[in-house]
Amino acid sequence: MQPSKEEHDDPALGLYRVLDDAGKLVSPAGAASPDALPPLPAPPERLAMYRAMRLLRRLDERMLAKQRQGLVGFYGSVTGQEAVPIACGFATRPTDWVFPALRESSILLTRGFPLATYLAQVYGNAHDVAKGRQMPSHMAGRSANVVSWSSVIGPQLPQAVGAAMAAVHRGDDMVALAFSGDGATSQGDFHAALNFAGVFRAPVVFVVQNNQWAISVPVARQTASATFAQKASAYGLPGVRVDGNDALAVHHVVRTAVERARRGEGPTLVECLTYRIGAHSSSDDPSRYRDEAEVERWRARDPLARLRAHLRDSGLLTEPAEQALEAELEAEIADALRDAEAAPAVATDTLLDDVYATRPAHLETQRGELLRYPRPHTTPTEPHGSK
Repeated sequence: MQPSKEEHDDPALGLYRVLDDAGKLVSPAGAASPDALPPLPAPPERLAMYRAMRLLRRLDERMLAKQRQGLVGFYGSVTGQEAVPIACGFATRPTDWVFPALRESSILLTRGFPLATYLAQVYGNAHDVAKGRQMPSHMAGRSANVVSWSSVIGPQLPQAVGAAMAAVHRGDDMVALAFSGDGATSQGDFHAALNFAGVFRAPVVFVVQNNQWAISVPVARQTASATFAQKASAYGLPGVRVDGNDALAVHHVVRTAVERARRGEGPTLVECLTYRIGAHSSSDDPSRYRDEAEVERWRARDPLARLRAHLRDSGLLTEPAEQALEAELEAEIADALRDAEAAPAVATDTLLDDVYATRPAHLETQRGELLRYPRPHTTPTEPHGSK
């Protein structure tokens, strides 16, 4: 097994933090004083961030169980990394476009996207806005300005730069948020995107989720640099390294970078130091390539526990309120799952939709032939082969 780099608390590498591992406020330099702290999000926003992170954790637990039961084919969990997508969702405007990597589609939920519709994509049923055409766990929604992520590593980065440059030409103050994992930094798309964005001062924020492992490849095999953030200097843009398990720190750093981009001051590279607690996906067995002791060390830095401790210490979250929240989330997830599992399969006649703005005669003919021979299918709640 190859151990991952341990860079958690090295002040020489400039790790930006607002909360320590126990949820106590610290200055960005690490001193036990709040004097240098940035303004914190308002109490309602901090509570909303915690709620969204709790929802995501509970949702992952339920959906992984559904996959093991054969009710969905694939699922990628976010466990241990909830702070990054949720904080980024709250740090951006709904009009900003998001180009996810693997674990950021949950930004949809911070923008009011219905949970049942979000889950419909995992099931690929008639309520799926992608009409069942995308792979599971590739949630997206044009209504929320969140693009579907690609299983090919890295292409979303130059796409985000292109969208940002298009916004400039339109006179739109939209900012593009471009996510990648540590593994994607080894792709040529990473270089092309940062180089183009730096030269043309594109309004884009690059967020690297350094979760230590690109499936089974450790971060030590991705780069000889001490950090990913320092790569920014080669492209003429600022780089910031932030504790990715500290939701308040991520929120501040990303919001600052987004505001900078919106003012026309160019792109920023943000490295979020975090850890993938679970498997890469439901198809992965991480026990084959990493040490469980490493997992336990990072489990003690749980982003949910850290924000919860801060909220409790601040008097914003009481025990009764938390119990009520848990019951509310359980009911919300149960309702969404009932809706997703009761939805019919995608209608056959949608197969030829979205090919042309106006369907030409030859496709109309093909559609008629298609409808003459309806395909058999199982109901969405039955595993394959149950009939």
